[in-house]
Amino acid sequence: MSGKPYRLASGGRLIDRTKSVHFSFDGKPMTGLAGDTVASAVMASGQRVFGRSFKYHRPRGVIGLGSEEMNALVGVGDGARHEPNLRATQVELFPGLTAVSQNRWPSLNFDVGAINNKMSRFFPGGFYYKTFMWPKAFWKHVYEPFIRRAAGLGKAPEGRDPDTYEHIHAHCDVLVIGAGVAGLAAAEAAAASGAKVIIADENPRFGGLADISGGTIDGTSQLDWVAAKSVALAEAENVHVLARTTVVGHWHHNHVMLFERVADHDPGLLAAGAPRHRLWKVRATQIILATGSIERPIAFANNDRPGVMLASAARGLVERYAVAPGTSGVVFTNNDDAYQTALVLKAAGVNVRVVDSRGRAEGALPHKAREAGIDVDAGSVISAV
Repeated sequence: MSGKPYRLASGGRLIDRTKSVHFSFDGKPMTGLAGDTVASAVMASGQRVFGRSFKYHRPRGVIGLGSEEMNALVGVGDGARHEPNLRATQVELFPGLTAVSQNRWPSLNFDVGAINNKMSRFFPGGFYYKTFMWPKAFWKHVYEPFIRRAAGLGKAPEGRDPDTYEHIHAHCDVLVIGAGVAGLAAAEAAAASGAKVIIADENPRFGGLADISGGTIDGTSQLDWVAAKSVALAEAENVHVLARTTVVGHWHHNHVMLFERVADHDPGLLAAGAPRHRLWKVRATQIILATGSIERPIAFANNDRPGVMLASAARGLVERYAVAPGTSGVVFTNNDDAYQTALVLKAAGVNVRVVDSRGRAEGALPHKAREAGIDVDAGSVISAV
Protein backbone atom coordinates (compact mmCIF):
# COMPACT_ATOMS: atom_id res chain seq x y z
CA MET A 1 0.00 0.00 0.00
CA SER A 2 1.17 3.53 -0.68
CA GLY A 3 -0.09 7.00 0.12
CA LYS A 4 -1.14 8.53 3.41
CA PRO A 5 -3.85 6.53 5.22
CA TYR A 6 -6.90 8.25 6.65
CA ARG A 7 -9.96 7.46 8.69
CA LEU A 8 -12.85 6.64 6.37
CA ALA A 9 -16.04 8.67 6.62
CA SER A 10 -18.20 5.63 7.27
CA GLY A 11 -17.95 2.01 8.37
CA GLY A 12 -15.87 0.42 11.09
CA ARG A 13 -17.72 -2.28 13.00
CA LEU A 14 -15.65 -2.03 16.15
CA ILE A 15 -15.28 1.72 16.58
CA ASP A 16 -17.56 4.25 18.25
CA ARG A 17 -17.33 7.55 16.39
CA THR A 18 -19.05 9.40 19.23
CA LYS A 19 -16.18 8.71 21.64
CA SER A 20 -12.77 10.20 20.95
CA VAL A 21 -9.76 8.77 22.76
CA HIS A 22 -6.66 10.88 23.35
CA PHE A 23 -3.29 9.10 23.57
CA SER A 24 0.32 9.64 22.57
CA PHE A 25 2.80 7.83 20.34
CA ASP A 26 6.47 8.70 20.81
CA GLY A 27 5.36 11.75 22.77
CA LYS A 28 3.17 13.04 19.93
CA PRO A 29 -0.46 13.65 20.96
CA MET A 30 -2.92 11.69 18.83
CA THR A 31 -6.64 11.04 18.83
CA GLY A 32 -8.35 7.75 18.07
CA LEU A 33 -11.81 6.33 18.60
CA ALA A 34 -13.22 3.97 21.19
CA GLY A 35 -12.70 0.46 19.85
CA ASP A 36 -9.42 1.28 18.10
CA THR A 37 -6.17 -0.54 18.65
CA VAL A 38 -2.90 1.36 18.82
CA ALA A 39 -2.17 0.11 15.29
CA SER A 40 -5.44 1.32 13.76
CA ALA A 41 -5.40 4.68 15.57
CA VAL A 42 -1.79 5.46 14.66
CA MET A 43 -2.34 4.47 11.03
CA ALA A 44 -5.49 6.61 10.91
CA SER A 45 -3.33 9.57 11.92
CA GLY A 46 -0.99 9.02 8.97
CA GLN A 47 1.89 7.26 10.75
CA ARG A 48 3.08 4.11 8.97
CA VAL A 49 6.42 3.33 10.65
CA PHE A 50 6.10 1.80 14.12
CA GLY A 51 9.64 0.75 14.94
CA ARG A 52 12.98 -0.56 13.72
CA SER A 53 14.21 -4.09 13.18
CA PHE A 54 16.59 -5.74 15.62
CA LYS A 55 19.81 -6.07 13.66
CA TYR A 56 19.73 -3.77 10.65
CA HIS A 57 17.30 -1.18 12.05
CA ARG A 58 15.10 -1.37 8.97
CA PRO A 59 11.77 0.50 9.29
CA ARG A 60 8.89 -1.65 10.46
CA GLY A 61 5.16 -1.19 9.89
CA VAL A 62 1.97 -3.14 10.49
CA ILE A 63 1.80 -6.47 8.67
CA GLY A 64 -0.91 -8.41 10.54
CA LEU A 65 -4.28 -7.96 12.21
CA GLY A 66 -3.76 -9.62 15.59
CA SER A 67 -1.31 -11.92 17.33
CA GLU A 68 0.44 -12.74 14.06
CA GLU A 69 1.92 -9.22 14.04
CA MET A 70 5.71 -9.43 14.24
CA ASN A 71 6.77 -5.97 13.08
CA ALA A 72 4.77 -3.31 14.93
CA LEU A 73 6.07 -3.96 18.45
CA VAL A 74 5.67 -1.05 20.86
CA GLY A 75 6.23 -0.22 24.51
CA VAL A 76 3.13 0.83 26.46
CA GLY A 77 2.85 2.64 29.79
CA ASP A 78 5.16 4.71 31.96
CA GLY A 79 7.58 3.94 34.77
CA ALA A 80 6.98 0.70 36.60
CA ARG A 81 3.90 0.03 34.45
CA HIS A 82 5.85 0.20 31.20
CA GLU A 83 5.61 -3.03 29.21
CA PRO A 84 7.82 -3.55 26.14
CA ASN A 85 7.34 -5.57 22.96
CA LEU A 86 3.55 -5.50 22.75
CA ARG A 87 1.88 -6.02 19.39
CA ALA A 88 0.28 -2.73 18.38
CA THR A 89 -2.50 -4.70 16.70
CA GLN A 90 -3.52 -6.20 20.06
CA VAL A 91 -3.18 -3.16 22.33
CA GLU A 92 -6.66 -1.71 22.86
CA LEU A 93 -6.82 2.06 23.00
CA PHE A 94 -7.83 3.81 26.22
CA PRO A 95 -7.69 7.47 27.34
CA GLY A 96 -4.22 8.58 28.37
CA LEU A 97 -2.40 5.60 26.86
CA THR A 98 1.25 6.27 26.10
CA ALA A 99 3.01 4.17 23.48
CA VAL A 100 6.57 4.38 22.20
CA SER A 101 8.40 2.87 19.27
CA GLN A 102 11.41 0.68 19.97
CA ASN A 103 14.97 -0.03 18.89
CA ARG A 104 15.74 3.45 17.57
CA TRP A 105 17.92 6.35 18.61
CA PRO A 106 17.56 9.26 18.84
CA SER A 107 14.18 9.08 17.07
CA LEU A 108 12.09 6.80 14.92
CA ASN A 109 12.49 8.85 11.75
CA PHE A 110 16.20 9.52 12.31
CA ASP A 111 17.76 6.35 13.66
CA VAL A 112 21.53 6.25 13.85
CA GLY A 113 21.40 2.46 13.89
CA ALA A 114 20.04 2.47 10.34
CA ILE A 115 23.66 2.65 9.19
CA ASN A 116 23.76 -1.09 9.93
CA ASN A 117 21.46 -1.65 6.96
CA LYS A 118 23.90 0.17 4.67
CA MET A 119 26.72 -2.01 5.99
CA SER A 120 24.76 -5.27 6.04
CA ARG A 121 27.29 -7.03 3.80
CA PHE A 122 29.75 -6.83 6.69
CA PHE A 123 27.25 -8.22 9.22
CA PRO A 124 26.18 -11.67 8.00
CA GLY A 125 24.35 -14.10 10.25
CA GLY A 126 26.45 -15.12 13.26
CA PHE A 127 29.31 -12.78 12.38
CA TYR A 128 29.86 -11.90 16.05
CA TYR A 129 30.82 -15.48 16.85
CA LYS A 130 33.69 -15.25 14.39
CA THR A 131 34.69 -11.60 14.49
CA PHE A 132 34.89 -10.95 18.23
CA MET A 133 37.35 -13.71 19.08
CA TRP A 134 40.53 -11.69 19.36
CA PRO A 135 42.07 -10.35 21.46
CA LYS A 136 40.60 -12.49 24.20
CA ALA A 137 40.71 -9.76 26.87
CA PHE A 138 38.47 -7.53 24.74
CA TRP A 139 35.48 -9.86 25.07
CA LYS A 140 34.56 -8.96 28.63
CA HIS A 141 35.39 -5.26 28.60
CA VAL A 142 34.70 -4.20 24.99
CA TYR A 143 32.80 -6.69 22.85
CA GLU A 144 30.30 -8.07 25.36
CA PRO A 145 29.13 -4.67 26.73
CA PHE A 146 28.68 -3.41 23.17
CA ILE A 147 26.70 -6.46 22.03
CA ARG A 148 24.62 -6.42 25.21
CA ARG A 149 23.71 -2.78 24.62
CA ALA A 150 22.73 -3.48 21.01
CA ALA A 151 20.67 -6.58 21.83
CA GLY A 152 16.94 -6.58 22.48
CA LEU A 153 14.15 -4.34 21.26
CA GLY A 154 12.27 -2.71 24.13
CA LYS A 155 13.38 -1.43 27.50
CA ALA A 156 12.57 -3.25 30.73
CA PRO A 157 10.42 -1.29 33.21
CA GLU A 158 12.04 0.41 36.17
CA GLY A 159 10.79 0.29 39.74
CA ARG A 160 8.57 -2.10 41.62
CA ASP A 161 5.48 -3.37 39.81
CA PRO A 162 2.49 -1.65 41.47
CA ASP A 163 -0.13 -4.04 40.10
CA THR A 164 -1.54 -7.28 41.47
CA TYR A 165 -1.85 -10.62 39.73
CA GLU A 166 -3.67 -13.83 40.54
CA HIS A 167 -3.89 -17.46 39.52
CA ILE A 168 -6.83 -19.83 39.49
CA HIS A 169 -7.13 -23.60 39.42
CA ALA A 170 -10.10 -24.85 37.41
CA HIS A 171 -11.52 -28.11 36.09
CA CYS A 172 -13.83 -28.69 33.13
CA ASP A 173 -15.18 -31.49 30.99
CA VAL A 174 -14.38 -29.71 27.73
CA LEU A 175 -11.90 -26.91 27.05
CA VAL A 176 -12.44 -25.20 23.69
CA ILE A 177 -9.39 -23.26 22.51
CA GLY A 178 -10.45 -20.64 20.00
CA ALA A 179 -13.80 -18.88 19.69
CA GLY A 180 -14.22 -18.51 15.97
CA VAL A 181 -17.16 -20.08 14.19
CA ALA A 182 -15.85 -23.63 14.73
CA GLY A 183 -15.05 -23.00 18.39
CA LEU A 184 -18.46 -21.49 19.12
CA ALA A 185 -20.20 -24.41 17.43
CA ALA A 186 -18.09 -26.90 19.40
CA ALA A 187 -18.76 -25.15 22.70
CA GLU A 188 -22.48 -25.03 21.97
CA ALA A 189 -22.60 -28.75 21.21
CA ALA A 190 -20.61 -29.65 24.32
CA ALA A 191 -22.75 -27.43 26.53
CA ALA A 192 -25.94 -28.93 25.14
CA SER A 193 -24.77 -32.36 26.33
CA GLY A 194 -24.55 -31.05 29.89
CA ALA A 195 -20.76 -30.87 29.98
CA LYS A 196 -18.94 -28.19 31.95
CA VAL A 197 -17.27 -26.06 29.28
CA ILE A 198 -14.55 -23.40 29.22
CA ILE A 199 -14.04 -21.55 25.94
CA ALA A 200 -11.04 -19.23 25.59
CA ASP A 201 -9.94 -16.85 22.87
CA GLU A 202 -7.08 -14.34 22.74
CA ASN A 203 -9.21 -11.61 21.18
CA PRO A 204 -11.53 -9.16 22.99
CA ARG A 205 -14.48 -10.43 20.97
CA PHE A 206 -15.49 -13.86 19.83
CA GLY A 207 -15.92 -14.81 16.18
CA GLY A 208 -12.40 -14.91 14.80
CA LEU A 209 -12.36 -13.54 11.25
CA ALA A 210 -16.09 -14.07 10.71
CA ASP A 211 -16.66 -10.31 10.72
CA ILE A 212 -14.45 -9.79 7.67
CA SER A 213 -15.10 -13.05 5.80
CA GLY A 214 -18.75 -12.54 4.90
CA GLY A 215 -20.98 -15.51 4.13
CA THR A 216 -23.91 -17.06 5.96
CA ILE A 217 -24.55 -19.94 8.35
CA ASP A 218 -27.95 -21.63 8.18
CA GLY A 219 -29.27 -18.63 6.29
CA THR A 220 -27.98 -16.15 8.89
CA SER A 221 -25.08 -13.78 8.34
CA GLN A 222 -21.93 -14.88 10.11
CA LEU A 223 -21.93 -11.66 12.15
CA ASP A 224 -25.44 -12.26 13.50
CA TRP A 225 -24.72 -15.96 14.05
CA VAL A 226 -21.59 -15.21 16.08
CA ALA A 227 -23.39 -12.56 18.14
CA ALA A 228 -26.25 -14.91 18.99
CA LYS A 229 -24.00 -17.84 19.91
CA SER A 230 -21.69 -15.64 22.00
CA VAL A 231 -24.61 -14.34 24.06
CA ALA A 232 -26.09 -17.81 24.49
CA LEU A 233 -22.79 -19.26 25.72
CA ALA A 234 -22.18 -16.34 28.10
CA GLU A 235 -25.61 -16.92 29.65
CA ALA A 236 -25.29 -20.71 29.95
CA GLU A 237 -24.71 -21.86 33.54
CA ASN A 238 -22.33 -24.64 32.55
CA VAL A 239 -20.12 -22.49 30.28
CA HIS A 240 -17.33 -20.13 31.30
CA VAL A 241 -16.22 -17.73 28.56
CA LEU A 242 -12.75 -16.18 28.59
CA ALA A 243 -11.93 -13.36 26.19
CA ARG A 244 -8.46 -11.76 26.00
CA THR A 245 -7.10 -15.14 27.07
CA THR A 246 -4.21 -16.96 25.40
CA VAL A 247 -3.55 -20.65 25.91
CA VAL A 248 0.19 -20.83 26.50
CA GLY A 249 0.91 -24.47 27.32
CA HIS A 250 -0.45 -28.02 27.26
CA TRP A 251 1.14 -30.71 29.43
CA HIS A 252 0.51 -34.28 30.54
CA HIS A 253 -2.98 -35.34 31.59
CA ASN A 254 -4.54 -32.35 29.84
CA HIS A 255 -3.03 -29.79 32.17
CA VAL A 256 -3.42 -26.50 30.31
CA MET A 257 -2.22 -23.03 31.24
CA LEU A 258 -4.11 -19.91 30.15
CA PHE A 259 -3.01 -16.28 30.38
CA GLU A 260 -5.87 -13.77 30.77
CA ARG A 261 -5.33 -10.05 30.24
CA VAL A 262 -7.86 -8.76 32.76
CA ALA A 263 -7.27 -5.02 32.95
CA ASP A 264 -4.69 -4.00 30.34
CA HIS A 265 -7.45 -2.39 28.27
CA ASP A 266 -9.05 -0.40 31.11
CA PRO A 267 -7.04 1.38 33.84
CA GLY A 268 -10.32 1.90 35.69
CA LEU A 269 -10.39 -1.80 36.49
CA LEU A 270 -6.94 -1.52 38.07
CA ALA A 271 -8.08 1.45 40.12
CA ALA A 272 -11.04 -0.61 41.32
CA GLY A 273 -8.70 -3.33 42.58
CA ALA A 274 -8.88 -5.82 39.73
CA PRO A 275 -5.78 -7.90 38.96
CA ARG A 276 -3.90 -6.87 35.86
CA HIS A 277 -3.41 -10.42 34.62
CA ARG A 278 -4.72 -13.80 35.66
CA LEU A 279 -3.07 -17.19 35.18
CA TRP A 280 -5.45 -20.13 34.79
CA LYS A 281 -4.30 -23.68 35.52
CA VAL A 282 -6.95 -25.90 33.99
CA ARG A 283 -7.45 -29.66 34.04
CA ALA A 284 -9.69 -30.68 31.16
CA THR A 285 -11.17 -34.07 30.39
CA GLN A 286 -11.28 -33.21 26.70
CA ILE A 287 -9.68 -30.44 24.66
CA ILE A 288 -10.96 -29.10 21.35
CA LEU A 289 -8.50 -27.12 19.23
CA ALA A 290 -10.43 -24.58 17.18
CA THR A 291 -7.55 -22.19 16.66
CA GLY A 292 -8.22 -21.43 13.02
CA SER A 293 -5.38 -20.43 10.72
CA ILE A 294 -3.15 -17.47 9.97
CA GLU A 295 -2.61 -16.13 6.48
CA ARG A 296 0.82 -16.93 5.09
CA PRO A 297 2.73 -14.09 3.44
CA ILE A 298 4.25 -14.54 0.00
CA ALA A 299 8.02 -14.20 -0.09
CA PHE A 300 9.67 -11.55 -2.24
CA ALA A 301 12.52 -9.09 -1.80
CA ASN A 302 11.90 -6.34 0.76
CA ASN A 303 8.51 -7.66 1.84
CA ASP A 304 9.33 -6.39 5.33
CA ARG A 305 8.94 -2.74 4.37
CA PRO A 306 6.17 -0.57 5.88
CA GLY A 307 3.12 -0.69 3.63
CA VAL A 308 3.48 -4.41 2.87
CA MET A 309 0.85 -6.29 4.86
CA LEU A 310 -1.28 -9.40 4.80
CA ALA A 311 -4.49 -9.17 2.78
CA SER A 312 -6.50 -10.00 5.91
CA ALA A 313 -4.85 -7.09 7.73
CA ALA A 314 -5.75 -4.59 5.02
CA ARG A 315 -9.32 -5.88 4.94
CA GLY A 316 -9.59 -5.80 8.72
CA LEU A 317 -8.34 -2.21 8.97
CA VAL A 318 -11.09 -1.10 6.61
CA GLU A 319 -13.98 -3.19 7.90
CA ARG A 320 -13.24 -3.15 11.62
CA TYR A 321 -11.72 0.29 12.12
CA ALA A 322 -12.63 2.29 8.99
CA VAL A 323 -8.97 2.95 8.24
CA ALA A 324 -7.74 2.89 4.66
CA PRO A 325 -4.17 1.52 4.71
CA GLY A 326 -3.28 3.75 1.77
CA THR A 327 -4.60 5.64 -1.23
CA SER A 328 -3.37 3.05 -3.71
CA GLY A 329 -2.23 -0.54 -3.45
CA VAL A 330 -1.52 -3.86 -5.11
CA VAL A 331 -3.01 -7.14 -3.92
CA PHE A 332 -0.59 -9.99 -4.67
CA THR A 333 -2.25 -13.41 -4.47
CA ASN A 334 -2.29 -17.04 -5.53
CA ASN A 335 -5.93 -17.72 -4.54
CA ASP A 336 -9.42 -16.26 -4.74
CA ASP A 337 -9.75 -15.04 -1.14
CA ALA A 338 -7.58 -11.97 -1.68
CA TYR A 339 -10.09 -10.70 -4.23
CA GLN A 340 -12.40 -10.01 -1.30
CA THR A 341 -9.72 -7.69 0.06
CA ALA A 342 -9.39 -5.99 -3.32
CA LEU A 343 -13.15 -5.41 -3.44
CA VAL A 344 -13.20 -4.01 0.10
CA LEU A 345 -10.33 -1.64 -0.69
CA LYS A 346 -12.00 -0.54 -3.92
CA ALA A 347 -15.24 0.20 -2.06
CA ALA A 348 -13.22 2.26 0.45
CA GLY A 349 -11.88 4.47 -2.33
CA VAL A 350 -8.44 2.89 -2.61
CA ASN A 351 -7.01 2.66 -6.13
CA VAL A 352 -6.19 -1.05 -6.30
CA ARG A 353 -5.06 -3.69 -8.77
CA VAL A 354 -4.52 -7.44 -8.37
CA VAL A 355 -1.42 -9.42 -9.28
CA ASP A 356 -2.35 -13.12 -9.47
CA SER A 357 0.42 -15.71 -9.85
CA ARG A 358 -1.99 -18.22 -11.38
CA GLY A 359 -2.01 -18.48 -15.14
CA ARG A 360 -5.76 -17.92 -15.31
CA ALA A 361 -7.72 -15.90 -12.78
CA GLU A 362 -11.28 -17.08 -13.21
CA GLY A 363 -14.24 -17.66 -10.95
CA ALA A 364 -16.90 -15.62 -9.19
CA LEU A 365 -14.59 -13.35 -7.19
CA PRO A 366 -12.11 -12.50 -9.98
CA HIS A 367 -15.09 -11.83 -12.25
CA LYS A 368 -16.66 -9.58 -9.62
CA ALA A 369 -13.37 -7.71 -9.22
CA ARG A 370 -13.14 -7.03 -12.95
CA GLU A 371 -16.74 -5.85 -12.98
CA ALA A 372 -15.84 -3.39 -10.20
CA GLY A 373 -13.13 -1.92 -12.42
CA ILE A 374 -10.16 -3.60 -10.75
CA ASP A 375 -7.27 -4.46 -13.08
CA VAL A 376 -6.14 -8.08 -12.75
CA ASP A 377 -2.67 -9.16 -13.90
CA ALA A 378 -2.86 -12.95 -14.16
CA GLY A 379 0.25 -15.08 -14.54
CA SER A 380 2.36 -12.39 -12.88
CA VAL A 381 4.37 -12.10 -9.67
CA ILE A 382 5.96 -9.40 -7.57
CA SER A 383 9.71 -9.94 -7.35
CA ALA A 384 10.63 -6.96 -5.18
CA VAL A 385 9.41 -3.66 -3.79
